[in-house]
Amino acid sequence: MNILYKPLLYFQKHGFYVCQRIADRMGIRAKVVRTSFMYLTFVTLGFGFALYLFFAFWMRIKDLLFTKRSSVFDL
Repeated sequence: MNILYKPLLYFQKHGFYVCQRIADRMGIRAKVVRTSFMYLTFVTLGFGFALYLFFAFWMRIKDLLFTKRSSVFDL
């Protein structure tokens, strides 16, 4: 298996849904947000990808901190 194929499989299997969550928040299509990230990445030589990763990790930490618990005893 190619060494570049493993990270691709990981991101496809465990996607962060950054574009989908931003699009839901703004009320627009996720396709528009995805293409905006792609254009930003090409124009700024990688800044869009770095911004995407920042949002992915920030949303993951936010989800871990603000999870809804069904009971008091779930702590």
